[in-house]
Amino acid sequence: MCQIAVYPGTFDPVTNGHIDLICRAREIFSDVTIAVAHNPHKKPLFSVEERMAMLRKAVEGMDGITVTHFDGLVVDFAHKLKAKVLIRGLRMISDFEYEFQMALTNRKLAGDIETIFLMPHESYSYLSAKLIKETAALGADLSDFVPDFVGQALRKKLRGRK
Repeated sequence: MCQIAVYPGTFDPVTNGHIDLICRAREIFSDVTIAVAHNPHKKPLFSVEERMAMLRKAVEGMDGITVTHFDGLVVDFAHKLKAKVLIRGLRMISDFEYEFQMALTNRKLAGDIETIFLMPHESYSYLSAKLIKETAALGADLSDFVPDFVGQALRKKLRGRK
């Protein structure tokens, strides 16, 4: 039985939807590693270190959760951890095609690693980090979307870019 799962992502920034998936994954697996991707193609707002710090604060007090980062193929990272499962979130049907392609590619690269799709609570199903950043830039109240400390960091970061 696999006990270690990896939840990879950009997490720029971490949202309540991400936290919901982390909690759901932790109900299934004894150890969940949240793996922050170095992905310069996405042009993240926050550095890897900042994203990791926000995630660590968001999961503070949760047992069996590790926050780290990786560069390169997620399946190679999973092999280093001896993990056999990747966790991916599906919010809307629009996520499915991309996630399905990625899961099949990862299966071809590493047939010993499975991808498990989890759906967030319906109240978070529309959330995306991109949407959060856009609404934050327009001055929206973010309290329903992200932890307060993330909202504060977002506003501070966006002020610094003007």
